Amino acid sequence: MAKKAKSLHTKKGLELKIVNPNAAGIDIADTEMQVCVPSDRDGENNRRFGSFTRDLKEISGWLKACGVDTVAMEATGVYWTPLFFRLQEDGFDVILCNARDVKNISEKKTDEADAEWLMLLHSYGLLKPSFQPENAARQIRNLCRHRTNLLQSAAREVQHMQKAMEQMNVKLTNVLSDILGVSGRRIIDAILEGERNPKKLAEMADGRCKRSKEDIALSLEGTWDEDHLFVLRQSKDLYEYYQGMIAQCDAEIEELMMRFPTTIDTERAKLVRSGKRLTKKNAVGFDVEKYAFGIWGVNVMDLSGMSAGSMMQLIGELGSDFTRKFDTPDKFCKWCNLVPNNKISGGKLISSRIPKRKNPTGQIFRLCANSVAKSNDPLGNFFRRIKSRSGHMQAIVATAHKIASIFFVMVRDKVAYDPSKVGDSEEVILKKKLARLKRELLSVNAELSKSAC
Repeated sequence: MAKKAKSLHTKKGLELKIVNPNAAGIDIADTEMQVCVPSDRDGENNRRFGSFTRDLKEISGWLKACGVDTVAMEATGVYWTPLFFRLQEDGFDVILCNARDVKNISEKKTDEADAEWLMLLHSYGLLKPSFQPENAARQIRNLCRHRTNLLQSAAREVQHMQKAMEQMNVKLTNVLSDILGVSGRRIIDAILEGERNPKKLAEMADGRCKRSKEDIALSLEGTWDEDHLFVLRQSKDLYEYYQGMIAQCDAEIEELMMRFPTTIDTERAKLVRSGKRLTKKNAVGFDVEKYAFGIWGVNVMDLSGMSAGSMMQLIGELGSDFTRKFDTPDKFCKWCNLVPNNKISGGKLISSRIPKRKNPTGQIFRLCANSVAKSNDPLGNFFRRIKSRSGHMQAIVATAHKIASIFFVMVRDKVAYDPSKVGDSEEVILKKKLARLKRELLSVNAELSKSAC
């Protein structure tokens, strides 16, 4: 494990101590790798290598010959991953650092200077490693992000279908909330099979539709242009194709979940279901709640706002041992980019804006926070209270911060979710508000009586 920076009190003052004497720095690019080791290890201590698999093996062999045991590299796109895993497999302690943390010098920038600067900072323990989940979680993360891309592609095809119908003046979106629900699918399939009679098409709508059959029939009087019908057909076929790909992706993710090492004995520890109603649209095709309980040892589905999709993504983004890598819930929330970045100068707060940095885990907690906006529980009350005084966006961040903190403590301490510890109920909040208003009224009456005298 790479060590942190240490300082020494000397006769000349405070000096930094070298804590990683066998450190190396690597500047990553798509076609070449610039590797720098301490100058006393080799006559040519700053070398350039290629990026092929043979070159990666050569880098590992050279580092071993130079007596290097820890390596620092920048996170550059996805180009770092092959070398990162190769060095890990060969027994090196590899840390991945944010490029923003190692911006060095104002002099001429070269690959050799960057690699040497990385080695120097790492030797003094001044580099902060980026969070990396275990390999089992990384595989799930890759498939979960791929699944998200498939969902986005499917959503684009829905927009193409809507556009094609609008161009034919078929106003199905005005009378149906979801054109790919039961009613919408029946009507679109009939249109593509050649049915053009609005009344016959309207009869295919489900009886539970809020709009009348007459309104639906009026929306289905279109021009039926051949080019737009062709686009509609292909967009629908593509949507169904993507749905099939999503189902295959879910099956592959479940295979990885089954092989994921559990932290508890699931046969002895009984899972108490949350009883939440699962959404049907874009739903995960397997029981995520069961696998998450085995991985984390607690049912985080009980947490308000948490869904099966969010749990699946968090397993991939965090893994099972993430609580050991963050000392406190506050540090975890800061990494999730859910904490204001207070900038203070001259004793004054200049700015407290949240940095514009996309953290996938933080985005998941923001979505969870957005889903509790109308819920009748303590987290919903907290969201509406923050929204009333600071606005919707601030309420999302504040609630996401609270959900992330609770999630961290649940997994770390293996404790179930207790809504009573989150905050006061709506009734208690109203009673406190009433008491405060009464005190203010008494204060106003006292001031009025004094002014009258």
